Amino acid sequence: MSPYFDDLETRRAAVRADAIADALPLQIARAQGLSGYGRALASVNADNVRSVADLAALPVLRKSDLVSAQGSAAPFGGLTTQAVGSFAHVFQSPGPIYEPGGGGHDWWRMGRFLHACGVGPGDIVQNCFGYHLTPAGMIFENGARAVGATVFPAGTGQTELQARAAADLGCTAYAGTPDYLKVILDKADEMGLSLKISKAAVGGGALFPSLRQEYADRGITCLQCYATADLGNIAYESEAQKGLIVDEGVIVEIVTPGTGAPVAPGEVGEVLVTTLNPDYPLIRFATGDLSALMDGPSPCGRTNIRIKGWMGRADQTTKIKGMFVRPEQVAALVARHDEISRARVIASREGQRDVMTVQIEADGGEPDTYAGSVVEALKLKGKIEIVDRGSLPNDGKVIEDQRSYD
Repeated sequence: MSPYFDDLETRRAAVRADAIADALPLQIARAQGLSGYGRALASVNADNVRSVADLAALPVLRKSDLVSAQGSAAPFGGLTTQAVGSFAHVFQSPGPIYEPGGGGHDWWRMGRFLHACGVGPGDIVQNCFGYHLTPAGMIFENGARAVGATVFPAGTGQTELQARAAADLGCTAYAGTPDYLKVILDKADEMGLSLKISKAAVGGGALFPSLRQEYADRGITCLQCYATADLGNIAYESEAQKGLIVDEGVIVEIVTPGTGAPVAPGEVGEVLVTTLNPDYPLIRFATGDLSALMDGPSPCGRTNIRIKGWMGRADQTTKIKGMFVRPEQVAALVARHDEISRARVIASREGQRDVMTVQIEADGGEPDTYAGSVVEALKLKGKIEIVDRGSLPNDGKVIEDQRSYD
């Protein structure tokens, strides 16, 4: 089996950039023709959006926008290029948010990840992602078909039956959340069953190093992906296990939480994804997750950019003194002063009252200089601390809640 799913994975950067330059204007034009985008993209010249840098001038699409759009134009909020009856599946995620699902070849692009896991013809995949309402089960089944593997649609729960089926069918690969495989393996041990699972493709939760090592000690190679119901596969691990390689069917940006402004390379920020799927053209879709870009290509030979994986949530909205403080307000504070590079709001307690401290990265200056801007942007008074440039943690947080209610 080839180490790569297709030739796209090993393209030179210039070739990939040329392909994006051809694909992006078409995708933006598709989005402009959809009622769900309304006036958001009306003033954009699609022909001028040809690179990741060009995307930065476009508005951000958030989950809340999907809920609002679907409330007025069910079920997909006017964001798909096909009618609901043209899709193979319709799914419901919490919100509720409805997502389309296509039955075509590798519609969610999960085959690329399964191939990286070594899954292919002759493998039997025990798919322990849910098949009801939400799309995870079908996303992985569609990917398994793309690589020629057989699927046992196990779903979730009934661990004893799962262990028995894995033994009886001779399942060689597992797909599901990172921790549920251990539950199945432990149950098989308890039942005296010998399993043949040697590959695991996981997602939907944290893969802790100790758990990965436990699987490795059992002879199971466990790799993880980063995917969502709306976007499908975004990034995935290869055998190198050096970060997550961005999928060839999406464009990823890392921006300051609450804004659409790109962060410096290596800085932690919110993950925005533009999908090149012509059926569901989500443009600058905010995942709400934090990550960071990594330097250079993966040692495995795949050449697309890499991200560090999940590093927390970007929606850090916090109630302080009875008022909500949002990341976009912190961004607005920074934008008021050219000399401010970054800012961080810290919520703490003194006695029985909330305290808000605003740390500002700047080259010196007096805290009183920014008092008015803090009140105008955050709608609250607080302590102001001037800190050295580069001294705030690179963790993507612009609001930190240090309060304990124990």
